[in-house]
Amino acid sequence: MHILVLHGPNLNLLGLREPGIYGHQTLADVDRLIESMAESLRVTVDIHQSNHEGVLIDHIHAARTRCQGLLINPGAYTHTSLALRDAIAGVGLPTVEVHLSNIHSREAFRHQSWIAPVAIGQISGFGPESYRLGFLGLVNYLRLPQP
Repeated sequence: MHILVLHGPNLNLLGLREPGIYGHQTLADVDRLIESMAESLRVTVDIHQSNHEGVLIDHIHAARTRCQGLLINPGAYTHTSLALRDAIAGVGLPTVEVHLSNIHSREAFRHQSWIAPVAIGQISGFGPESYRLGFLGLVNYLRLPQP
């Protein structure tokens, strides 16, 4: 099983950016968590971060034929990117959306996710643990017999 993991804009600043909201762990820490889980679950992962919408979309398109699932933290693109939403819908990969903070308890403009309607699930509010829970949920979903 092969899973694409995408981190959206500004996630390269984890540990520095608003630690009261996003915590002190870095993106490298999150990546190590995912890689460790993948190894223990016997799953391969491709992990990428970009601040550019088109780069994220290109990764999603490329995953269509080589990955079975997508774990994504779209960052601010969650609330603005129909193009990212359409890319996910277009490739048809089971997708889990994750967020470090609880987007539903923050500013009103963060409550709307364009990604959630094309995802099999959304995890938010648990800091880096959101990635662990989302990854585990996605792997378990993919291991279930599909109709």
